[in-house]
Amino acid sequence: MAPARKRGGAADLGAASPEVLWEEQVQRAAHPLAYPALRSARNRPVVRVPRIGVVVSDAAIAREVLLDLDHFSKVGPGAPSDLWTPVLGPSVLLNMEGAEHAALRRTLGPLFSPRAVRQLVSADGVGVLPDLTRRLAAGETVDLAAAVTAQAGAVICGMVGLPPTDDAVRSAMAAAQTITGMVRLHRHGLTRSQVAQARAVLERLTAPARAAYRAGDPATVPGRMRDLGLSEREAMGAVGAFVLTGTETIQSFVPRLVAIAHDTGWTSRLLADDPQLRRRAVEEGLRVTVPTPAMLRSVRAGTSVGGVPVAAGDRVVIATVNCCRAAGGFDPDRPVDPAVRHLWFGAGPHFCLGMPLAMAQVDAVLDALAAAASGGGVPVVGRRRAARGVLVPSYRSLALSLRDESSVATPGAAE
Repeated sequence: MAPARKRGGAADLGAASPEVLWEEQVQRAAHPLAYPALRSARNRPVVRVPRIGVVVSDAAIAREVLLDLDHFSKVGPGAPSDLWTPVLGPSVLLNMEGAEHAALRRTLGPLFSPRAVRQLVSADGVGVLPDLTRRLAAGETVDLAAAVTAQAGAVICGMVGLPPTDDAVRSAMAAAQTITGMVRLHRHGLTRSQVAQARAVLERLTAPARAAYRAGDPATVPGRMRDLGLSEREAMGAVGAFVLTGTETIQSFVPRLVAIAHDTGWTSRLLADDPQLRRRAVEEGLRVTVPTPAMLRSVRAGTSVGGVPVAAGDRVVIATVNCCRAAGGFDPDRPVDPAVRHLWFGAGPHFCLGMPLAMAQVDAVLDALAAAASGGGVPVVGRRRAARGVLVPSYRSLALSLRDESSVATPGAAE
């Protein structure tokens, strides 16, 4: 059945559709304190929220902040630098600005060319996606969340130079989740003990990458980074940043997209042989799930945000979840507001460099599901559980099976 209504939730949740109710549950399981605080500000374009910061819930204003590099920065009090610099070092895209940021971004660009992305995604040494197709087509029930986690872990292994065995995949994913699970919106940084733990975990995770960098093997991502002219410190920071910020996004998004498609009756269209239709559905799924629920900026110089005065050192929280979801529920046929388009990946110089890799991973999983359904069945969502203690809201498990289209019940009615 659909999840029970939560106390303190939005007043209109009682009449909400299944996909809205499930998304609420997923968001609240991940961030039981910060998410309600952000959503409470959704009806005001800009408002100060105690312990959080100046919260922006209007897409147009959010885009203005992201593009205004004179007044807002990723470096400074309350910005991403507070979280990631102690763990990753000072030279990663997450905590850089200006000419140095632009130079590093240009250097890393070839790693995300169409060819490079295809190589990373296709390097599925543990056969996760072929196995997913085979098991679904054979009538088995699979845990899509586990399958996507394994596929994302295989990509991690490719980035850090590990052979993608089952043990390596599980170890890589567990290591990444240990670090990202420490991050909470109401904290401006990690504690000393958390930083020490995160550094130790990251050192173990990137040890193969360091060895691959020093060997200079162009068949590995760290080896290619060396060929591109990155120093060892820059390369290890980049690997760490991509592993920590990219894998949970994919692990979160694909199961949520499939669940939303199931709840809204869009599954057959999502998996149809129509690239434009799939792209619209994926984009709309990204808008609804919002892979980056919030973005942080530090105020560099006094100004105002949507009429609210801010001073140097203030923290601005762009509530991407409010900006993107203001248009309503999942509807790929709805025209896209230009202010919202791709906002979940940022804007301007900090627009997500890894977007091509993320989209390639999404397409790879959807291709595997489409192949399983090519005989006429439809993937149907069964039991699902939201994940707790994660940075990016996600399902801990999501059962998927293939059924004859004529036997599929009303969306959202049979979980």
